[in-house]
Amino acid sequence: MSADDWRLAVGSLWPITAGAVRGTIPLTLLSFVGGMAIAVPVALLRLSRRMALAGLARAYVSVIRGTPLLVQLFVVFYGLPSLGLVIDPWPSAIIAFSLNVGGYASEVVRAAILSVPRGQWEAAYVIGMPHRTALQRIILPQAARVSVPPLSNTFIALVKDTSLASLILVTELFREAQQVAAFSQQFMLLYLEAALVYWVICLALSFGQGRLEKGLDRYVAH
Repeated sequence: MSADDWRLAVGSLWPITAGAVRGTIPLTLLSFVGGMAIAVPVALLRLSRRMALAGLARAYVSVIRGTPLLVQLFVVFYGLPSLGLVIDPWPSAIIAFSLNVGGYASEVVRAAILSVPRGQWEAAYVIGMPHRTALQRIILPQAARVSVPPLSNTFIALVKDTSLASLILVTELFREAQQVAAFSQQFMLLYLEAALVYWVICLALSFGQGRLEKGLDRYVAH
């Protein structure tokens, strides 16, 4: 690696890192919150005894899980304008990523709810709790603890998936690397540097996930 390559790598580290701070991380957080706002209601609808509602939720999950994220992103940004609905790049990315997270996370939440022993429902009913109150105070808190590991993995995967937003002109970590690479023509160097930044972010998140799981484990009887 030449001295010029070192200078380029050091000089490009700040714009790539800034792209992560200003683009990748906010996009991940907003999309994950939006996805969870979709996931919980969809999971509850999947468990509904009303077949029509359960069927709609099942269809949504099937479409999201059965189509590529890139296609979903292009449908929102490039497809909707043909129907007269033009959405800017950032909102388009947040909508597409939120819908995607909602489809996958809803199955995690549903499985977590089903993992709570039936006796918990029965105990709540015995003390006079209605179904909604039992769900809110007894079932969902227990399901939340169970769902933390898979939802953490979903969050970490979303960090990497946000790189696709560069294809609809969202300025984030990977797009910054693309711009510097296009100017310098050092594609391998800049893409490896972007991969390194993604890796560091995911390592930090994995460490936080482990600490969170250990903290939650203290409240579990062994």
